[in-house]
Amino acid sequence: MTTLAVAGATGHLGRLVLASLIERGAAPSDIVAIGRDVSKIADFAEQGVTVRAADYSDAASLDPALDGVDRLLLISGSEVGRRVAQHTNVVQAAKRAGVQFIAYTSAPHADTTSLALAPEHKATEQIIRDSGIPFALLRNNWYTESYLQVAEQAKYTGLIIASLGDGRIASASRRDYAEGAAVVLLSEGHEGATYEFSGDVAWDYDDLARVVSTIVEREVAYKRVSSKDHRKILTKAGLDMGTAGFVVTLDTNTREGALADATDTLSTLIGRPTTPLADGLASAYAEAMAARQQE
Repeated sequence: MTTLAVAGATGHLGRLVLASLIERGAAPSDIVAIGRDVSKIADFAEQGVTVRAADYSDAASLDPALDGVDRLLLISGSEVGRRVAQHTNVVQAAKRAGVQFIAYTSAPHADTTSLALAPEHKATEQIIRDSGIPFALLRNNWYTESYLQVAEQAKYTGLIIASLGDGRIASASRRDYAEGAAVVLLSEGHEGATYEFSGDVAWDYDDLARVVSTIVEREVAYKRVSSKDHRKILTKAGLDMGTAGFVVTLDTNTREGALADATDTLSTLIGRPTTPLADGLASAYAEAMAARQQE
């Protein structure tokens, strides 16, 4: 029996990985789901998944969480600026526990890109390499669901404003990336692999505006602005200077091609095409609207 663990299981991606593992034949009793608020995965506990509470920042909580684990998916933490220390805690605990394989959700071309979010991922990749534990790096491009807020705002303004010019984004849905992670966790032969996971097609913001127009049922236009003007617009809308600067930097990265690399690596691994932008965003929007109606 091989015990499979998902660290960060209580987030959107983690829950989808758990579901995909089960859909692809893993016995729930062979799965360990690790997260801070385990109430969020109580439904998986009811299916027979072992649920363990742990926090990346609490090194002491990670040893019992990883006890008996053979293969681990380390889903990147969400706290920018704290992730290297947090991930170090997980990798060190994995080594103490005798974990035989780690898959890590990284960033596109983490070791060479200018992408603002990449340095912490690059550092984590090196920590994993230095640990001596066999590994695979899952360098996920952007999640299509990240553009849900853009769609919601455009419903009221009719505009998508950005400073990324004609930059393209090879996004895929969280479910696509989750299936890729599940395949890697379930099967052998991925040791030492670096996978550049992305959608099959890279799209630009004119494409996004057309898709959003259909979803929100009104005409939506993409308005290109300069980085300077974009920063002013964001701060006027209430963002602090640091956050506004970060958003503009990501747009600059996108304009320069940091997210444009569309490959068939993910679709080949999961055995189907990745979810098109229109389908992925429409599904996310419908789910968000349904959730709000239930509140």
